[in-house]
Amino acid sequence: MNDPATTPGHSAHQKIDTSVPHSARIWNYWLGGKDNYPVDEAAGDAYTAVFPGIVTIARSSRAFLRRNITHLVAEAGIRQFLDIGTGLPTADNTHEVAQRLAPEARVVYVDNDPMVLAHARALLYSTPEGATAYIDADVLDPDTVLAAAAETLDLDRPVALILSNILGHVADYDRARSIATRLMDALPSGSHLSVNDGSRGTDPEFERAQDAYNESGAAPYILRTVDQITGYFDGLELLEPGVVPVTLWRPEAGGPAPEPIGEHGGLARKP
Repeated sequence: MNDPATTPGHSAHQKIDTSVPHSARIWNYWLGGKDNYPVDEAAGDAYTAVFPGIVTIARSSRAFLRRNITHLVAEAGIRQFLDIGTGLPTADNTHEVAQRLAPEARVVYVDNDPMVLAHARALLYSTPEGATAYIDADVLDPDTVLAAAAETLDLDRPVALILSNILGHVADYDRARSIATRLMDALPSGSHLSVNDGSRGTDPEFERAQDAYNESGAAPYILRTVDQITGYFDGLELLEPGVVPVTLWRPEAGGPAPEPIGEHGGLARKP
């Protein structure tokens, strides 16, 4: 196994603040991970007390990403991945899913949280045939992300851009959409965009819980309408079934009938 390459940035020198909850650590807690602090568990428990379905959303989001990557590798022939806002390593990280199917796959993770950086250095190992790198950068600075990613990925060949539960952290929708557009503009034909985010219009209880969380003083996460999430794919070829609740995106056969949840996503190809 190869050690991950790491590109340090400003957050590598920041102290990890364990006095306030952090969304990446709370998400890790909901996924069953151990990389969190009591303040994160308390915030996660307070949220689930209001809306227990958030655990289903977190785990369904991860399953959606796994199915996306499986399609990208096995059917679309993608061998390069740029995963921005990856969060803390848990089960079925992008490189693990991709390299199980194609050991030569190359994956670049991007995040700007010092705790994520520390865990990425320790845990994100690549197959010998492929590569796994970590960039300490911010989605709000797509040009820096692209320049650093080019050290590991060949941006003249198709890349799968993954924006999983990250664009909701960009408060202004127009800016979030421009970031997705800027990143895809830099990638060649045959590249793909995978997006999933919390949504409005499906589950009012989820919306009330998230609005209360955003008012608590924690870093806000903005739920978007389905039309807004669909807007991230403008100019691209949406794969069937389009932008849908993540539970309904090509569900695995043999399981119980999936129910819609307040998390929508899709996968599209750049023509």
